[in-house]
Amino acid sequence: MDNSILRLPAEQLFEEELNALIKAETDPVPEGWRMSPRSVKTYICGGKVGNVKITPKYIGHERLVEIAIATLVTDRALLLIGEPGTAKSWLSEHLTAAINGNSSSVIQGTAGTTEEQIRYSWNYAMLIANGPSQEAMLKSPVFTAMEEGAIARVEEISRCASEVQDTLISLLSEKRISVPELSLEVPAKKGFSIIATANTRDKGVNDMSAALKRRFNIVVLPSPETLEEEMHIVKTRVEQLSGSLDLNAALPKDAVIEKICTIFRELRAGETLDKKQKVKAPAGVLSTAEAISLLCNSMALAGSFGSGEMTDDDIAAGLQGAVVKEDKDSVAWKEYLENIMKKRGSNWSGLYRACRELNE
Repeated sequence: MDNSILRLPAEQLFEEELNALIKAETDPVPEGWRMSPRSVKTYICGGKVGNVKITPKYIGHERLVEIAIATLVTDRALLLIGEPGTAKSWLSEHLTAAINGNSSSVIQGTAGTTEEQIRYSWNYAMLIANGPSQEAMLKSPVFTAMEEGAIARVEEISRCASEVQDTLISLLSEKRISVPELSLEVPAKKGFSIIATANTRDKGVNDMSAALKRRFNIVVLPSPETLEEEMHIVKTRVEQLSGSLDLNAALPKDAVIEKICTIFRELRAGETLDKKQKVKAPAGVLSTAEAISLLCNSMALAGSFGSGEMTDDDIAAGLQGAVVKEDKDSVAWKEYLENIMKKRGSNWSGLYRACRELNE
């Protein structure tokens, strides 16, 4: 494993776990897969194989994971939807890492994504010099996945223009891709599928057509149900990330994680956890992923400019950036500080003072 790479793909980062699951396999393995659906679930949800501990990659409803895996056994594609930060891309990456051993066949959906990026394009220098040929063709990740019987990923599909989205309809229906320039048709091998992700906050940007939605089995990934579950997710991911980044700081204590998750959950829900008081919600999405990022940033501040132990000032700096994304968010944050955090006693007083100073 190359420690100089900032972010290793899942299949390299968890290579030992994947190899242990493959070696211990006893269940039937679908064609094109490296392990059985049951082993894929173990890899995603955690467990133990021999002496190897399998760390959970997704913490949440295991039944949703089973539905996602079962979908990929069939000929239907999988669409993971949910609020930003609900681990859609994370789950997509780990599913492809377990099933194919390659999570890098990705198309990132944006307003600039073109039909050629979904199907294929050309090396125009070779095209002009020699005409259309297989050597001049630049295959998309979807094209390559069809040829190899693997899974391709399409991130943020609702960010793509409607005509680009519709390119997938024929690919998912006919399970083949046509290249008229070469009078060629490439059929998909067994094991081919697509995992797409979409944010519910992007609804209305480029709504998926009913025809395209019918080609997908849709799995909705919810936000963590309880404070304890969200704390567990945040703690686990911060520990994993701190191991690969030179943060030079101690891991946050459980009390710190509880405060951050409490603030995020209350601002998301628009009410306190005990449901006794309403809270003005900011415009931004205070997701679990953002809580993880906030704590890592606070650790970096403590390690780079402090003693290595996170202080209330370090946490407040991260909170300010996470909550206040627009001018009107500053008003909502001030109200939360004065009406909620200030009244929570001595355990919260240090963080309250640090946040108030930054928000003045």
